[in-house]
Amino acid sequence: MKIAVCPGTFDPMTYGHLDIIKRASTLFDYVYLSVLQNLDKTPLFTVDERIEMLVEETREFSNVGIESFSGLAVEYAKQKNAIAMIRGLRAITDFEYEFKLASMNRSLNSRVETVFMMTSSEFSFISSSAVKEVAAWGGDVSNWVSPSIAKRLYAKYRDGEM
Repeated sequence: MKIAVCPGTFDPMTYGHLDIIKRASTLFDYVYLSVLQNLDKTPLFTVDERIEMLVEETREFSNVGIESFSGLAVEYAKQKNAIAMIRGLRAITDFEYEFKLASMNRSLNSRVETVFMMTSSEFSFISSSAVKEVAAWGGDVSNWVSPSIAKRLYAKYRDGEM
């Protein structure tokens, strides 16, 4: 069985994330979406909220599972017997960071390949950070996230949970 891990913060999940997940699910027998705690970021949504959103948005995929994990993504991949880690790329600016990360991960565990997937061009400019900023100002995010996630975003900012 070819297993892949797709680690991310998913704060919140965007249509760009969904594009990568959908395509990865056709390449691998099983894909774990691992909601990782990123010490460099302060998420808007809790881990449980992010998992809820991912479950809701990926329910059509029978070969996609969602879990949380803290620590090194490459160690999580090893625990799951994954052969690959999926990393989405939006633009050339993502590549330098992702290349360094892939090199470090390969040094830690050469059995886990990093698979870079370019997001579809219509999603190439979308980032969770930008979506949150637009939502915080009451802007329309409906082209970038699902209605359910947009509702959650607006509720967070309306309720002062920024």
